Amino acid sequence: MHRYGDEVAAIARPLVDEGDFDVLLDRIGSARVVMIGEASHGTHEFYTWRAALTRRLLAERDFSFVAVEGDWPDCERVDASVRGSAGEPLEALLGYVRWPTWMWANEETVDFADWLRAFNSGRSAPVGFYGLDLYSMWESLREILRADAVEPARQANECLGAYSEDPQSYAWATKFLRASCEDPVVRMLIELRGRDLAVWQNAEVVAGAEHYYRAMVRGGADSWNVRDRHMDATLARLLDHYGDGSRAVVWAHNSHVGDANATDQVTIGSLARERFGADQVVLVGMGSHRGSVIAGRTWGAGMTELPVPPGRPGSLEDILHATAPPSALFVFPPLADRPDLLVDEVAHRAIGVVYRPEMDQLGNYVPSRLGDRYDAFLWFDETRALRPLHPLHIDTHELETYPSGV
Repeated sequence: MHRYGDEVAAIARPLVDEGDFDVLLDRIGSARVVMIGEASHGTHEFYTWRAALTRRLLAERDFSFVAVEGDWPDCERVDASVRGSAGEPLEALLGYVRWPTWMWANEETVDFADWLRAFNSGRSAPVGFYGLDLYSMWESLREILRADAVEPARQANECLGAYSEDPQSYAWATKFLRASCEDPVVRMLIELRGRDLAVWQNAEVVAGAEHYYRAMVRGGADSWNVRDRHMDATLARLLDHYGDGSRAVVWAHNSHVGDANATDQVTIGSLARERFGADQVVLVGMGSHRGSVIAGRTWGAGMTELPVPPGRPGSLEDILHATAPPSALFVFPPLADRPDLLVDEVAHRAIGVVYRPEMDQLGNYVPSRLGDRYDAFLWFDETRALRPLHPLHIDTHELETYPSGV
């Protein structure tokens, strides 16, 4: 018998269909924010089960919107589609053309967006779909200029335009040439704060991205923290926009969702617990033992279906492979009742958009205390790659994110 075998048997519930989420919905209760993570951005099961849980939250618990680890302008197109004011979701999702395209341009997301469009039909308060991330600096600036071309926006565009929409050129110029567009970008943001939500948010994206790229070339965790603080602030802004009683479902990688208060990183999960209170936030992680995944072998490389080797010996993935049902739901008990598995520090796999299976046993694992990091966990012993919409090589000028493209 595995040392954690009895503990896992006591808290693992087989996960067969959406009805098995009843116990998790009871745990969520009246929480304002539910964050649903994933151990990779390229796994079919993570996307389909995340969508299944979200469908129940929207249909039964009156959540107001879904906010994802995606860019604001791209997600605006999806939002218009699921509200029924624009074309079909497939058309909107095909518009995701910046690497890694497969992260949202995939059949699994189309299936959910089609469902959401039908769900919203006839509703007086349709559920929205928004992007929390900050990579769309130039796309967001163009949206501002089209919508409200105030003089500070023109000045910011003139400054940033010198870098030909290449964030690497801008980032390195801030480091070695002491160049900076910070001042005109900040003036633009001050001018546009409090305007129409879309214009205001695009200004926040430009300001957040400009800060992020300056931090990126310095190395370390600073750029990660800039990014997650931006996503946290965007989530809070959306909840304020929707008003009292609004509730949010968030989709992001485990590395952003899981609480990381014991490290030098912040995450949107830890920031949300601080902002709204731990009792108002439920963090759900996911993991798998082996299978296949869509990723790139290097940053900007074409998408590839890659094998996911069995979990490293002694890792969470190895432990659950030996002790848990093939598909399982864990809803963690209160702190005083937690078994050792939720308290002990174990290695927990995180696969980014860049993945090298041959290096899996050496990297890709994060030391984690599961009970501190999440409130619940979805487990799938064997998983398969998701289904991209357009398997084309897309060039990227983006800098690789810290720590590894998540």
